[in-house]
Amino acid sequence: MTRLRLLAAAAVIGAVVLAGDAQGTAQSQSVDIQIQLGTMLFNEGRYQESLEAFRNAVRVAPADEMREARTGYIQSALRVAEFDIARQEAERLAEASPRSADALALYGDALWAAGLFDQAEAKYAQALSLSPDLPRGIHGMARSLAARGQLDKALSEAQRAVKLTPRDLEIHHTVGSIYERMHKFEEAADAYSNYVNLLPNKDNSNKANWSRAEIRFLRSFGQRVPFETEGASDNQIFTIPFKLVNEKVIVRAKVNGGLAQDFVVDTGSENTVITRPTATRLGILPVTQTLSAGVGDVGLRGLQLGRIDTLELGDLKIHNVPCLIKNPPLRDVPIRETEALSPLSLGYSMTIDYQAHVITFGRHLPVEPADVELPLRLYRLATVQGTIGSHRANFIVDTGGEVISISQAMASLLGNETGRKINLRVFGTSGWDRDAFLLPGVNLAFDQIQYKNYSVVVLNFETPSALLGFQVGGIVGHSFLKNYKVAIDLEHGALRLSKLS
Repeated sequence: MTRLRLLAAAAVIGAVVLAGDAQGTAQSQSVDIQIQLGTMLFNEGRYQESLEAFRNAVRVAPADEMREARTGYIQSALRVAEFDIARQEAERLAEASPRSADALALYGDALWAAGLFDQAEAKYAQALSLSPDLPRGIHGMARSLAARGQLDKALSEAQRAVKLTPRDLEIHHTVGSIYERMHKFEEAADAYSNYVNLLPNKDNSNKANWSRAEIRFLRSFGQRVPFETEGASDNQIFTIPFKLVNEKVIVRAKVNGGLAQDFVVDTGSENTVITRPTATRLGILPVTQTLSAGVGDVGLRGLQLGRIDTLELGDLKIHNVPCLIKNPPLRDVPIRETEALSPLSLGYSMTIDYQAHVITFGRHLPVEPADVELPLRLYRLATVQGTIGSHRANFIVDTGGEVISISQAMASLLGNETGRKINLRVFGTSGWDRDAFLLPGVNLAFDQIQYKNYSVVVLNFETPSALLGFQVGGIVGHSFLKNYKVAIDLEHGALRLSKLS
């Protein structure tokens, strides 16, 4: 069927579906048309439209066509960050086809997008037990290995998946992200280029635009070695003091040989962050524009990517450090934007002792006994799982945040489990979140750490979730972390919490 005929069929499909006396044959034909239309739109990168076509197909599909219709519905939902739809439909798909490796792998993808990385890994393992060479299952395990910090194994699996299905663009993107974490920027740029080259011509999604900018930025390093350390071994451990100012952890660092200045230690950021005045003063030039997202009414921000020639943090001296330049700055803001850095984004595990006011970081930190140990996954940002009411959710471990917050999506799941809402005015990294509110009476749990009838801040994480590629369930900030000696161990994939006396 030609594209013109498909579009014409789509125009009359509603009448066919709604007609009370429609025969089963006509209904079957209407489902076929919607599936074909959805497939065509998906292949053209028109994901929102393909979502509607597959949704229409799912509404009326007979049992023998439901699997194909639902698969397209889930895949489209994942592309437009409709994570709740994807998870609900994928659960139904897996229940209907419990021995289908493809269905289980797609359920894993939906759980991954929901931020439930451990549960997703279990589904990928199930899928591979049924079909060991299933590319989507191998790809899922590659992402999981990377999130656990096992980058060499992750790269090997991702490359195996590429060989099995070289036109699956998402796998190329994963290969690029692994190379980038390994600080192999030229290889990462090549993989991202493969991803972009496989995109439909009409794909101007945020992920696509982010990838194009990232390619330009990575290639700008040329022969420079990213994150090149001076006079430091992989086994060296560094310790620096910090001070607490307005519930922010502040350290002193030098940029490009300048005077030491304050940096917020912000594990909720993927990059070292520099303000425009500092960039101008220290000669940090922008290389390209990129997209950044945070809490606030601005949502997506077009900011600049640059390169710090030298970053000195205590006895550690690093060359060629990627940085995000906050230009243009936010307007009409109540506080000045500040510089920020995270040992995690520099590739180091870290321990932050809120009692001794010191931070220790290194490639390999000694494993010390802890009161609580939670599995930690680093996928774009470091996250742990917790329970909100009766619902599992992921939480970003954010030393730059101040409170424990949850997403509006998670708050809506609680229904009448909690008390009244109290309106708040919250200023985030992307402006004012005018829909924020305080929600009392929430039960939270992180293993044996429990908060009963606790008041949480509810924030709109929709935009950052879409750009990150997974649903942010919440954030644990200073009010949670300050009670512990906190070890964020990337090497072993663990968050260790030792109660302070």
